[in-house]
Amino acid sequence: MDSYTSLLEKTRVPQPSLQKFAVISIFSKLRTAPVHLGPDSEPGSHAISQCLQSSSPAVVDQSVRELCRLVLDSNLDLSRALLELQSALEGSDPKFVSLFVKSLGFLVRVGFERSYGSWKPESHEDHPFVKILSSRREVEPELVNQILLFMAKNKALGMVEVCEFLRPFVNFSVLSIPFSDASLFLFFRQLISSMASFCCAFPDEAMPVFRLLINCLKYFPRKSSEETRNFYSVAECVIDSFTVALRQLVGKGLLVSEAQLCGVELMENVLSLHASPHKQSGGTEPIVELLKHMLTAQKDLELQYIPELSSVILSLSVLLIESELEHEQLSILKFLHFLLKWKSETEYVVDRAEYFLSEELLIIFPIISLVSSPSKLVKGAASDLLVLLERLLLKLLTTPKIEIAKKRSDTSIGRPELIAYRLLQHLWFQDQFSLSSSFFLSFASCRETDVEEMDGRPRSWAYQLKEIALWIVESRKSGLPVPRSVENLLTEMPLLLGAIAAVLVMHPSLGSAAIDALASIGVMNPKLGVPLLLAILFYNNIFTRKEAIYLNMLPKLLGMLPSLASQSGMIPIVIQTILPMLHKDAKPVLYATATRLLCQTWEINDRAFGSLQGVLLPKGFTEFMSERNICISMAVSTRDVCRKNPDRGVDLILSVSACIESPDPTIQALGFQSLAHLCEADVIDFYTAWDVIAKHVQGYNEDPVLAYSVCLLLKWGAMDADVYPEASREVMKIVWSIGRSIRIGHELQWAKAKASAFEALTHYEVPTVVNNISNCKQLLMDLLLSETNPDVLKALEGLQVKIIRHEHSVRRRFAKEKRVPASKIEKLLDVFPQVIFSSAKKSNAGELPGVALLCGSFTSKDLRNQGSARGLLEDSHSGYEDTMAQIATSLQLSRNIFVALLSLQSWKAFVRRWMRANILSVGAKVSVIVSDKTSKAANDILKSMMRVAEESIPRSAENIALAIGALCAVLPPSAHTIKSTASKFLLGWLFQYEHEHRQWSAAMSLGLISSSLHVTDHKQKYQNITGLLEVLCNSKSSLVKGACGIGLGFSCQDLLSRVEATDDSNANEENHKMQEERLLGQVVRTLSLMLCPVANSSVNTLESLCADFPASIDDKDTCATAEMLYENCVDLEDDIWGIAGLVIGLGSSIGAMYRAGAYDAMLKIKDLIISWIPHMNSLAQNFGSASERSEVLLSVGSCLALPSVVAFCQRVEMVDGNELDHLVNGYMELISELLSVNKCGTFHKSLLMASTTGAGSLLAYILNEGVHFIEVERIKCLLELFRKCYLSPYPPIIHLGGMLGVINVLGAGAGNLVDYNPSNSSAHADYDQKEQSFISGPILANPACEEHSTSLIQEIFLIAQDSEDHQRQHYAAWAVSFLRDRLWSREILNSANSMQTEPAGSKSVSQGVPEDSAVMKLGLWIKSFNHSGVSLRINTRTVATILRCLSLAPRLPSFDWGAIVRRCMRYETQVPGLLVPDIASKEGTLREECLQFALVHAMQFDSLLTFLDELSDLSRFRTLELSLQSCLLSHLADLIKLFSGSRLEKLLDDVTNYLSSVMSDQVHNLEQKSSLRISCWKGLYHCLDEASLDSLEYIKNIERCMEMLFSLLPTPQATAFVGVYQLNSMEWSAAVRSLAKARQGWLLDFLQVSHLDSVQRDSRFVEVLKKIQAKAKLVRIGSIPQIELGKLKFHLLNTELPGTWGVLVEVVAALQHAERNVKRQWLVDAVQISCVSSYPSTALQFLGLLSGSCCKYMPFLILDQSSVLSDLPVTLTSLLSDPSWEVIAETFTSYLLTLTERLYSWASKLSSGDDTPSSHPIADSENYMAPFLLRVTHHTCVSLKDYLPLEKQLRLANMVLL
Repeated sequence: MDSYTSLLEKTRVPQPSLQKFAVISIFSKLRTAPVHLGPDSEPGSHAISQCLQSSSPAVVDQSVRELCRLVLDSNLDLSRALLELQSALEGSDPKFVSLFVKSLGFLVRVGFERSYGSWKPESHEDHPFVKILSSRREVEPELVNQILLFMAKNKALGMVEVCEFLRPFVNFSVLSIPFSDASLFLFFRQLISSMASFCCAFPDEAMPVFRLLINCLKYFPRKSSEETRNFYSVAECVIDSFTVALRQLVGKGLLVSEAQLCGVELMENVLSLHASPHKQSGGTEPIVELLKHMLTAQKDLELQYIPELSSVILSLSVLLIESELEHEQLSILKFLHFLLKWKSETEYVVDRAEYFLSEELLIIFPIISLVSSPSKLVKGAASDLLVLLERLLLKLLTTPKIEIAKKRSDTSIGRPELIAYRLLQHLWFQDQFSLSSSFFLSFASCRETDVEEMDGRPRSWAYQLKEIALWIVESRKSGLPVPRSVENLLTEMPLLLGAIAAVLVMHPSLGSAAIDALASIGVMNPKLGVPLLLAILFYNNIFTRKEAIYLNMLPKLLGMLPSLASQSGMIPIVIQTILPMLHKDAKPVLYATATRLLCQTWEINDRAFGSLQGVLLPKGFTEFMSERNICISMAVSTRDVCRKNPDRGVDLILSVSACIESPDPTIQALGFQSLAHLCEADVIDFYTAWDVIAKHVQGYNEDPVLAYSVCLLLKWGAMDADVYPEASREVMKIVWSIGRSIRIGHELQWAKAKASAFEALTHYEVPTVVNNISNCKQLLMDLLLSETNPDVLKALEGLQVKIIRHEHSVRRRFAKEKRVPASKIEKLLDVFPQVIFSSAKKSNAGELPGVALLCGSFTSKDLRNQGSARGLLEDSHSGYEDTMAQIATSLQLSRNIFVALLSLQSWKAFVRRWMRANILSVGAKVSVIVSDKTSKAANDILKSMMRVAEESIPRSAENIALAIGALCAVLPPSAHTIKSTASKFLLGWLFQYEHEHRQWSAAMSLGLISSSLHVTDHKQKYQNITGLLEVLCNSKSSLVKGACGIGLGFSCQDLLSRVEATDDSNANEENHKMQEERLLGQVVRTLSLMLCPVANSSVNTLESLCADFPASIDDKDTCATAEMLYENCVDLEDDIWGIAGLVIGLGSSIGAMYRAGAYDAMLKIKDLIISWIPHMNSLAQNFGSASERSEVLLSVGSCLALPSVVAFCQRVEMVDGNELDHLVNGYMELISELLSVNKCGTFHKSLLMASTTGAGSLLAYILNEGVHFIEVERIKCLLELFRKCYLSPYPPIIHLGGMLGVINVLGAGAGNLVDYNPSNSSAHADYDQKEQSFISGPILANPACEEHSTSLIQEIFLIAQDSEDHQRQHYAAWAVSFLRDRLWSREILNSANSMQTEPAGSKSVSQGVPEDSAVMKLGLWIKSFNHSGVSLRINTRTVATILRCLSLAPRLPSFDWGAIVRRCMRYETQVPGLLVPDIASKEGTLREECLQFALVHAMQFDSLLTFLDELSDLSRFRTLELSLQSCLLSHLADLIKLFSGSRLEKLLDDVTNYLSSVMSDQVHNLEQKSSLRISCWKGLYHCLDEASLDSLEYIKNIERCMEMLFSLLPTPQATAFVGVYQLNSMEWSAAVRSLAKARQGWLLDFLQVSHLDSVQRDSRFVEVLKKIQAKAKLVRIGSIPQIELGKLKFHLLNTELPGTWGVLVEVVAALQHAERNVKRQWLVDAVQISCVSSYPSTALQFLGLLSGSCCKYMPFLILDQSSVLSDLPVTLTSLLSDPSWEVIAETFTSYLLTLTERLYSWASKLSSGDDTPSSHPIADSENYMAPFLLRVTHHTCVSLKDYLPLEKQLRLANMVLL
């Protein structure tokens, strides 16, 4: 300190020169002093400070100079010097301020030069110029000079760098200075003007400076009018200097293009800032004039118009729309005129081929609206501009669309004017329809909280706009609230919307919709009435030019005129526009058009009626008689008046009369229609009018249009028909004659007339019609059967249904007669047991063992009077046991498998009676529940059987083993223990290879037991089947092998047939369904391989059958054992029945194959079995060689197996009628040949017995099904062959075959492994079929065969009483017993089920349907319409119509409707030439009508219930065509009403399994799969809609099905294909409707979302997205509370964008109906989440969607992933400027700035390669969007900067975007 004290003292001497030398000495010493005394030391710093703070000017001046020298000499750090000077500046005397500022400016220049222009302060606080400006007001003048000096001195380093250095200072200046203070603004004005002057002085360096100035204008405050004026002055300064600089550049020929582009940028920013939401009113004119002056200068400089100026045109168009002051409008119009003229002079083209969709097209409608201005100047300017635009339109009109180019633009940041033009481009260049969700208008379309709005149908933008506009009008009329975003359409947007729609009028495909949209905008906003009228005239002028190519648009355009009449003030103008076209001298077409326009005007506003009435005077029809078009126009208008307002129509009654009296049939027809409307409204009495016009009702038989109109009128005669009987009779005869008319030519028009005739008759009461039209019902029936036109059939259907309902309402109550046996056969069977078992024979059951099993009674009458009841019942059990032993001993099976099957069937009847007796016994002992009684009784019987079997001789043991199987078969599935015990016992016998008699009988019984096990007895079933397979492979006995084949056939009947019981606790356990499929494969492979040695010609087919069921590694190899079958045969008979058993077993497996879906394998088996029967495969029969003889052995089993195979195939529609006829003929030929050959060998006997039995069964199956008709003579011929078998002297076994053939034809089913006709089908029509040559249905119920079948049964009955041939007698009695047992057991079943069907011969009318009723006639016809099968082909439309009539009938006659429906189902496929695909989509196919009919009447008829049960079974369902599957699925609710609880569970599980499996198949395409799912959703919806959910037992099954369907819903994503999108939308719509009906608790649990892992993006990610989308849709329809959607905010908005777009759209759609505070909270939460989210683009997308849907620009926004981001500066600024949203503006903008800074830091790291981790990292997948996202958020923050504090505004302004 002491070192400098003396020198410092010298600075205080009063001599300036000495002071300066002292200062020089101090700084010289500082240069040479050691470090501790140097400039940076404390003494040195103190010395410098003392010098700078001196009060002496000389000291301060010299100190500043010396300090600068220290810096220049590098003796002092620059920052230290700046700090010293800045500190001195802040505390100095005002007179030294300029000196300090100059020195600071000098040092800044030095520092900038030393850094070569790279000096960039870290923040605005560190900027030296900012520090200077912030220090004190006195610095301002000199600071401006220093800025200019800095720019001039450093321009060599690059003006871009200079401007970047100055940017923070300029931003600080514009943001921190309060411009409301004039003195403070003066500094800024001087600063800007100085910089602008610099540009004029150095034009080569001007462009970076201008860009700096343009950027600073963005931050210029404009909140007050004073600030707005200041902005104008600054803008004027910049623009003027730009013009001067441009002139100099043009003079030099340098940078002209860059300068022009910079000028465009300047103009865009000025216009954009002027149009901002915070602008002050007024001030448009000076800005526009300023910009015009700028461009005028460019034109004067002979510069060309550049394409970038199009954005200026767009901005001016928006200003013009918003401007309401004449001087502003005039200014803008002149500017636009100047621009367009300049553009046209330049003739701007691209490649000389493309024509761009010009931006100026958007100003056409605003210009047209100004033509009506009261200002002559504005009107003149608008007209001049319109002339230029007209040329543009004509060019657009004559240029093909393909030659119009779409301007290519990068992803630019949105501005309002660009948004409108972008929408116009999008609409113009799209196809006719874009997806309805392609526009934000789709959000406004979601105004109803109804799921039906979610169907995704494609609608154009213009169509949606029209719908919303009309909805706004209706809401205003009814006082309903309108959302704010939609309300803006009323106040701010109509003109801009009209501008876009007006351009689309010229579009080749969207023009019509655009005209409708314009009209609806006019209705919405009354202010647009006159502009729209002028637009009509303007476009009318365009479309009438000879260059116009869309002449069809002219009528549509004129059709807009009436819509303008919705505003009362427009009525006179519209009428005055129309009336000049109504002069008598006008062209006829013009006059006719004007008449229609005037009528349409009246429809909108009744004030036009006076003018319309003057045009529609009656004399006009006379005056214009020669001008047909005018007369028709007048007549149509008269008709429309009568239709819309009958009271006004009465005023035109004379005109109506003139039409009716006209000789022209078309005009007369319109007159009749007019009168019809008046009669309908009852303003004119029909019969009063009829008296006047009756004479004019002529010529209707020649003109279909006239006939149609006459019918429309005459139907109103129904009201007073009874009051005027004569007149009404005449009227109905006219209508009837039209309905019955047959005309050649104009078929469609005559069909329409006929349909209207029958519709007219429907209005009359049925008694009136019947009484006035003779034989009406029969004629109507004839018409119904002969008509083919669908419309006429529909009308006939309506009339027929009305008659049916009338007949039902007046029906008589019929008393049901008691049923008594009526036929002789029934009487014989009724007394059969008494005759066979007389009192003398009753005690010996062994004489006729088969009969005893089926019909015997074994309780001794003598015991009834002895002992107690307990003793009696115990004796009953012992009595049955003794009888069993006796019968088992006497019933000889003779090693014949078929006889064993008969025995097995007989034992079932025996054990049923024994069970009943034992249950009574148990019940008498103690009171127990029914299931315990059954188990106790069965257990006692089983113990007795096993005990007796073990002790019996082989013949008896065989029978008792069969009895054990029969016992288990009749027990309920719940009898687990009994069946398990029996199975173990029989399995023990099965593996006793040394006892053949035990093996083969046990094998059959085991198979029977396997088919009746409980659904959960998987283990027992597996043991039984594997045991049978093992013995089949290992046994050397062919009889045992055959019995094993039978057992396996029995077992297959239960495989894959029931609902799988899944044990969730053991996930590793093998799936039972797969296990059963594997078992089926083993069975089929084993049986096929066993048959290979004897089926030489069929080996390839059998091997392919094995290939259809490939073996797994666990399956045993059966190839080696297959070869032993033929070699180990002991004798021929064993071979026959061994092979037969294998064939029967193979045939019995087709049911399981069908359930497994192995349809090809089924057909192979059917074809194989047919080929093994002689005469079936049309091959000559020669049994010569050994191989041929071995193949013939297959025929016995094939004859017995074929009926059940064919019956199953017939039931599932896999065999046609021709094949059935061929098979019946084949049996007849075979039996005939066998009877003609005089042989009695074992094979001959077996084959004849098998063929007769099989033929009877086949015939019964075919007839009982009721689908196929068979010729009566063929049936009688076959019966005669059977008769010959049992009457001729053949061995007893052949007698048995013939008798079984007879009784099987009658329905006994003896020896059948499977009964495919379990229901009673005997109740058929009660009309006489004796004259029919073809019949269908059970023979017992058919009069045509009654006499013949009765005689045969009588013969067999007599043989059964003939004891001479005991074996023959036994067989005859046994056969009759089978028939009696079948009929009586069926009768018991029917009684238990309260069946309404009646056996043959009963004449009860249980349904109360009279013989002459319409229902009976329709029923009789549809029952027999295809009786011959070949003769008359009825159109399927007719059959479908009659079915629909019967579906609507309250009651039906007692026919076998199941058979009828099956026949109708097949009829459609039998007559392909008569199919009607044209009506399939409207009415459904005939097969669907059959299904609908069954659903309606299944409650009354069990046969229909059985039919539905079969169709609904999974195995059958999967084979149905798609339309039938869809129909069944959509009617699940109807099925639920019909089925029992367990069947319902199976149904729903089947549906779930099928739809789950069908998704992976290759058979159905995506559309078909979606259609099935939609149908199922609809079905579930109706299920849930019709019952209380808590009361439904099957609700869990429904919910499981819904869960599966939900997993198959389409992934939420946008698609470019309209069809696919629409299909997906329909499926989602159906799903949401169903989910909305589900239980709330289950629904919320199911849709619960725990997390959303978008990194993994697996199926779980997709499922979560679907759940969120579903929640959004459910919230949208009000099904679940909005809070549920709010819980998902973070999950959704912190997810990667791909895949979530569709979900975001749905969430925003759901929020449209939320309260405003809820939306505001979503907006704030979304931007808050974006600040920490790894995927900020997702949150920004959501912000764009939500803000866009709520802001006033909503109608112009495109729903596109990039557009919603680029539009954020517009949508958010517009939204937050709304007073209701402004409350969150500051909070929101603050978060948005935080996000912007986060993105800025992220983008900077990416550009520099910095990989330093951050606390909230952004995912790498977002990297490619970094620059774009930063630009979007930055521009948005700039637009919202007024909501930020100064500090944050400065941070924002100083961000340098890459």
